[in-house]
Amino acid sequence: MDKDTVKGTIDDAAGRAKRQVGEWTGDTGAQVEGAAQQVKGKVEKAMGNMKDAARDAQKDSERDRETTTNDRERR
Repeated sequence: MDKDTVKGTIDDAAGRAKRQVGEWTGDTGAQVEGAAQQVKGKVEKAMGNMKDAARDAQKDSERDRETTTNDRERR
């Protein structure tokens, strides 16, 4: 799991909590800050997920190349 995914999850949860507290207390500023932090967290999570997918695709490609090379050598 990429560090951006973890950081994004934390920012998303913290932002959600901050926004909720702002709603309970009527603090519009806290609501806006919380919503902004949630958006930041969602973007970070998306970036982390994309990095993970790219890393997985690279590993799969390398493994496929290695398998193909080994098959050719056996023939």
